[in-house]
Amino acid sequence: MTGIVITGASGRMGQMLIKVVQASDHAHLVGVTEREGHPWIGQDLGVAMGQTALGVPVVSDAMSVVKDAQAVIDFTSPAATVAMAKLAAQTDAVHVIGTTGLSDDDLAQIKAAAASATIVRAGNMSLGVNLLVQLTKKVAAALDEDYDIEVVEAHHRHKVDAPSGTALMLGEAAAEGRGVALPDVKDSGRDGITGARKRGDIGFAAIRGGDVVGEHDVIFAADGERIVLRHIATDRAVFARGALKAALWGQGKEAGEYDMLDVLGL
Repeated sequence: MTGIVITGASGRMGQMLIKVVQASDHAHLVGVTEREGHPWIGQDLGVAMGQTALGVPVVSDAMSVVKDAQAVIDFTSPAATVAMAKLAAQTDAVHVIGTTGLSDDDLAQIKAAAASATIVRAGNMSLGVNLLVQLTKKVAAALDEDYDIEVVEAHHRHKVDAPSGTALMLGEAAAEGRGVALPDVKDSGRDGITGARKRGDIGFAAIRGGDVVGEHDVIFAADGERIVLRHIATDRAVFARGALKAALWGQGKEAGEYDMLDVLGL
């Protein structure tokens, strides 16, 4: 049984991850963390979640629980994730990162931590999305710049970053298929008189509202036809199950930075 620590226990993904780990026949919950000063700190996790006591206290000192775990699953904030990556580098725990909105500097620090830690990082942990990434790359490679590429994503009103991590994964896949670097062709945040669309650009649009779990379209639009690749998530448990799969897959792997394509053998 692989011992798992969940960070950001009070969040939507944190609570879903807790439920998925509790239901697993291959893992058990070693501990959970929250930021210092959070009202859950010091409480029993079950009580804090409005259930019966579980005998698992919510702590702010991550090292106190990570030292006894084989994996940490982390869907929190960029700053917290970078700090956890450095902590994982001091232990044998696999660090599974689902956090999005990471800056280039954050990614560089995570990469440095991966020199001595096993890190699995992905903007989306679902099987379907990772298949969509592969399809996007293949379609982009097959079609020339007569086909404009647009990535359209929708999420719930509480999401704080845009484009989503998944949208950026899809944009990277499209750029790779075209043999270009995404930063050179990325077009997002259109507003006002923007002028005509530049040939070869990859556009992004973000929708925020309600309780949308996650919807992503990759549109290849040419004169007279459009090809649309779509993934719709209706339950964030798909991300939690993927993250747990990554945590189990990472056991015994050499230090380095992996992604869900590695986990899924894609």
